[in-house]
Amino acid sequence: MWRELLPLGRHPGSGGYRRYAWTAADTECRAWFKQQAETRGLAYEVDRNGNQWAWLGDPAEGDAVVTGSHLDSVPDGGAFDGPLGVVSSFAALDELRARGVTFARPLAIVNFGDEEGARFGLACVGSRLTGGRLTVEQAHLLTDGDGVTLPRAMEAAGYDPDAIGPDPERLGRIGAFVELHVEQGRALDLSGDRVGIASAIWPHGRWRFDFRGEANHAGTTRLVDRRDPMLPYAETVLAARREARLAGAVATFGKIAVEPNGVNAIPSLVRGWLDSRAADQEALDTVVAGIEEAARAHAREHGVDLDIVRESFTPVVEFDHALRDELARILGKGTDLEDTGLKVPVLGTGAGHDAGILSGRIPTAMLFVRNPTGVSHSPAEFAEEDDCVAGVLALADVLEGLACR
Repeated sequence: MWRELLPLGRHPGSGGYRRYAWTAADTECRAWFKQQAETRGLAYEVDRNGNQWAWLGDPAEGDAVVTGSHLDSVPDGGAFDGPLGVVSSFAALDELRARGVTFARPLAIVNFGDEEGARFGLACVGSRLTGGRLTVEQAHLLTDGDGVTLPRAMEAAGYDPDAIGPDPERLGRIGAFVELHVEQGRALDLSGDRVGIASAIWPHGRWRFDFRGEANHAGTTRLVDRRDPMLPYAETVLAARREARLAGAVATFGKIAVEPNGVNAIPSLVRGWLDSRAADQEALDTVVAGIEEAARAHAREHGVDLDIVRESFTPVVEFDHALRDELARILGKGTDLEDTGLKVPVLGTGAGHDAGILSGRIPTAMLFVRNPTGVSHSPAEFAEEDDCVAGVLALADVLEGLACR
């Protein structure tokens, strides 16, 4: 499975992946998922929001156990973020069948659409729509960098954009969702463990900073006469690093757009997107407030106008404690998560996931697989094959404990 999926959407220059929602690369990944489902005799379907499902058993029975992740990527992303969870889900089902287990509950594998938000700027669109965390009206306003709206993109890919929206009936059939994911950090590598259990997702959000100045000639305009928005933007980037360091959080300006974007032109607009995350809400609020204060001060200093828009926000997500304890019990390492003798580490994470989006509607949990470098959202993202196999076996154990007699 891994060899078949590996070349899909891979950019020959960067070596990274450009599997953006509703593009040709996304279509290839979806075809791969459908083939895996049909090869195993699973009932395949696509829901109203474009998420793919592969069912073993009758969904109408309810109380289903679901696993899976996503197949799309960030720009020039790595091979493991998302796909490892989907591949491991199919492999775990193969393992359970090899064990000859009897399933007592329906089981499904899911590929959630547009998890990374690389094309339309909002993460977890598929799961947000399904869970009612994104309205139809909001979804229809999402636009990519070329001005293509989400409805147009879905329609071009062969899906009905008028059908999107909350899907409470589908969620009502699910008793538990367990997502396996490569760790996006080095906690497991430092502890020497191959697999960990997620405790919570840090609160996180994205903010757009629009610095508006005055376009002019870069060679003839005196420095004192300039209203250059690049200057307060650059100082705000440094302020973000400082505020995050002081609060023990993270903050990154990872995307920028400049107008008119000429080498010999002073910009009229510098638009930067801030991503910030922290272990708790108070720390995140402190970081973002500090960055905004610094940005406004620097904008005033340079005679530049500033607008700040919060484009998305996800509060802290505590995964279902009972399900989390059950995962620990199934893996044979004890149920008391406060016990210092627990051999399966319990990790917090600063990365968002579909499991986090759905946690308010259904019991969710996550397993992490060791990442030896901690690198993610990069072509250098990597996990050892032995660790991936350990993840598959752990997921199979969990699914057997939850769904089988």
